[in-house]
Amino acid sequence: MFHSWANGNLQGMRITTWAEYGLISALHLARRTDDGPVTGRDLAAREKLPADYVEQIMLRLRRAEIVRSTRGAHGGYMLARKPDEISVREIIQASELSTFDLHCVSHPVNSERCSASGECSIRPVWMLLQQKIDDVLEGVHLSDLLYGEQTVRGRVGLPILTV
Repeated sequence: MFHSWANGNLQGMRITTWAEYGLISALHLARRTDDGPVTGRDLAAREKLPADYVEQIMLRLRRAEIVRSTRGAHGGYMLARKPDEISVREIIQASELSTFDLHCVSHPVNSERCSASGECSIRPVWMLLQQKIDDVLEGVHLSDLLYGEQTVRGRVGLPILTV
């Protein structure tokens, strides 16, 4: 995830393509738990995602032990654990290798100010934000996302919209 700036104003958090496709792919597998292994190509076709992206994401999810793969004519990918044991944070972390880009580390403004030994009063704010994001994402599991949007809103603590 990263934030974007437009005209000098923070425009909000954005989810990267890696994170979004990773979550879509893992949720697809959660919905098809009883169907056996699913090929990356089949998953990509059904979800209308680029197959190359999906294969790379599946490799990352496999390395993180979120999915497992089987080879052969009936091979493919399956969740390695039950959907209620896999958090959204784990999926995003595996898909894009972090949940929040802490610029102090990835893109330091100034090597002296942004070093671990440097004095920066802003860094604790970014660190707190990273912690809060991780806490929210850790509290939501794939099993929570197996329902319609209104039910999911209630499960994650948002008000349910009335039509």
